[in-house]
Amino acid sequence: MSSVPADILQRLEQHDQAHVVAFWDRLDEAQRRDLLAQIESVDLATLRSLHANRDKPNATNTAPIDPVPTIAHDDPRAAERRALGESALSRGEVAVLLVAGGQGSRLGFEHPKGMFAIGPVSRKTLFQIHAEKVLALSRRHGKPIPLLIMTSHATHAETVAFFGENASFGLPPEEVSFFQQGTMPALDLATGQLLMESPGALFLSPDGHGGTLTALAKSGLLAKLSRRGIRQVFYLQVDNPLVRIADPEFLGHHLAARAEVSSRAIAKNGPKEKMGVLASVGGRCTIVEYSDLSDELAHAADASGRLRLWAGSPAIHLFSVPFLERVTGDPDKLPLHLARKKVPHIDERGRHVEPTVENALKFERFIFDVLPAAERWTVVESLRADEFAPLKNATGADSPATTEAALSEQAAAWLTAAGAEVPREADGSLVYALEVSPLVALDAAEFAEKFDKKTTIEGPRYWGDASVDR
Repeated sequence: MSSVPADILQRLEQHDQAHVVAFWDRLDEAQRRDLLAQIESVDLATLRSLHANRDKPNATNTAPIDPVPTIAHDDPRAAERRALGESALSRGEVAVLLVAGGQGSRLGFEHPKGMFAIGPVSRKTLFQIHAEKVLALSRRHGKPIPLLIMTSHATHAETVAFFGENASFGLPPEEVSFFQQGTMPALDLATGQLLMESPGALFLSPDGHGGTLTALAKSGLLAKLSRRGIRQVFYLQVDNPLVRIADPEFLGHHLAARAEVSSRAIAKNGPKEKMGVLASVGGRCTIVEYSDLSDELAHAADASGRLRLWAGSPAIHLFSVPFLERVTGDPDKLPLHLARKKVPHIDERGRHVEPTVENALKFERFIFDVLPAAERWTVVESLRADEFAPLKNATGADSPATTEAALSEQAAAWLTAAGAEVPREADGSLVYALEVSPLVALDAAEFAEKFDKKTTIEGPRYWGDASVDR
């Protein structure tokens, strides 16, 4: 039986963390290798510093929070900007980054959330809908578009297998890359010692959505994109199937401003909607958490009665590759935030402990920390019906019922624009579920070109695979 490597043991003892190898003799060789890999990935000096400063108040930005300058959804330069974005896509300068580290636990679905079936007629999964949008966009512009999928330890193997089983949903396999979100250990709140999940494993948790960017750089994919000539990365989250992926008009506004970061904005549906707000703080674009807004700021309205801080963030961004290289190379641009949590663990005798009060520090990075680092930025408005129907809850708001209804309503809007009669109930709701495959059309104009105006809608309809067109 091998002993703990001397250099590892010395480093652990130096930082008062030798307890993590207390069960070494119980572990088999594979468990020992895994535990050593976890220990070597941890910056013990940084953790000690974070724990020492746990009670230090977070630095508060005292600059006023003002409305952010925004480009309207019906900006008159739309055609010009769209052409600019289409040129970049035709040159192969755009990649898509899909954040898919979460499971569908809140939906009662114990698999990666991207595997959840959400197509109102087709029953396509979130992953398939997003992948087909990328495929359709690449076909339209004659250039492959790399799809980068961020997973987590909990979702990685199943996500990779799912794409393999489905032939990457038509995308060239070499254009689909997977990388795992980083993790951070949890510390005992009182002592600063690493908490153990089991005798052979630290308690690790995802390091937040900001960790997406650091993980992208650490994986080597960011450098690969740069070498390939990719200049812009489109960022979205897997739970929103309405996102207009790499929308040429949005991209064109970003390019025209020579922006390092551009963000979509959706009008909040009320002052208390649980949605971060895009705002100008000290002249810099940032996202202010809804929980950090005072009641006065949240309810403040302008002369027309519109909320002053109306620009909700749907987590849709464009990042220039040079900007990503800069911020991921500077640890101060993506600081770790501390949160006090209840963390189950094992004690010094290997017994499971289920805490009843906050007992631990967990650490996260937030993607909105990088926004103020941008020297040039844009915020472009989008309509909720066009681009925001997140899937988060089993019932009620942001549930499968509301997300499927939004997809059907989008199809209905395209049908109406194409000249079709769409059956509705007396209350205005749709009589039938409707759906358009991204491989048929990415927008209303493309759908109108292909739509047979003799079509009547007498039941649920899906425009796509003829086998489910009914």
